[in-house]
Amino acid sequence: MELSGKIRAIPDFPERGVLFRDITTVLQDPDALKFSIDEVCKELKNFDFDLIIGPESRGFIFGMPAAYNMGKGFIPVRKKGKLPYETISMSYDLEYGSAVIEMHVDAVKKGQRVVIVDDLLATGGTCKAIAELVERAGGIVEAMVFFIELEGLKGRGPLSRYNIVSIVKY
Repeated sequence: MELSGKIRAIPDFPERGVLFRDITTVLQDPDALKFSIDEVCKELKNFDFDLIIGPESRGFIFGMPAAYNMGKGFIPVRKKGKLPYETISMSYDLEYGSAVIEMHVDAVKKGQRVVIVDDLLATGGTCKAIAELVERAGGIVEAMVFFIELEGLKGRGPLSRYNIVSIVKY
């Protein structure tokens, strides 16, 4: 199935000059959604890992069903102040701003291998921050799997020491 044609392009969102890739059109199509999750799982089979990490919120969309399908645990990484237990945090730069993400202190044990699954690789800032959280907790980032990669933003650069896989590239 050709997924790139199922992803809606919205010009000038969230600000002028940005072409936003809207995945809601994929999520609304049962066949495209199933195919997308199956493709993520197919890529994940190439790696040896214990847990899947997904950043809020669209990383949950692809990471959680993949974790379920593969019999792995899932770790949510959320915006500052959203997790109820003790956390570790990391600030990072976004394509148009900055943010702070958090993960529970006990989410990743020393030596556990994780895969980060997210909807989009743009500048790489979010997943670089997540990788730093994982490594600070003693975990090992085995790979990063993205539904979409915006190649022109060169997000692979800051993540060059990690295995990176993308399903759809623009």
